[in-house]
Amino acid sequence: HLVESGGGLVPPGDSLTLSCATSGFTGRHYTLAWFRQAPGKEREAVACISSLSGSTLYQDSVKGRFTIFRDHAKRTVDLLMNSLKPEDQGTYYCAAVYGEIWPTWMFPSSYEYWGQGTQVAVSS
Repeated sequence: HLVESGGGLVPPGDSLTLSCATSGFTGRHYTLAWFRQAPGKEREAVACISSLSGSTLYQDSVKGRFTIFRDHAKRTVDLLMNSLKPEDQGTYYCAAVYGEIWPTWMFPSSYEYWGQGTQVAVSS
């Protein structure tokens, strides 16, 4: 259902855009989120978007730097990451669930479908 792409190695301060292909999600509205996991750390929510309203939510540490949005032409949910910091690096996953889950969007257990992940490294 979900396939991530766009990861890579960038220097601090640079930008990357991750894409999550959502071709399997049609006919019903859903919530899609980006999570990340650094080695030895818990998986944490980064941002989410509602396919119905387009509303978005962000983790505090990425507000103002990251933007989650739907690209209707590509049928993806993308994560534009600006001003990247070393602490942003890790494996980024997209996750989705049908319906609205706003109060619990930050919990991995709230999502039913997951991608395989894409690596983001931030280093000079």
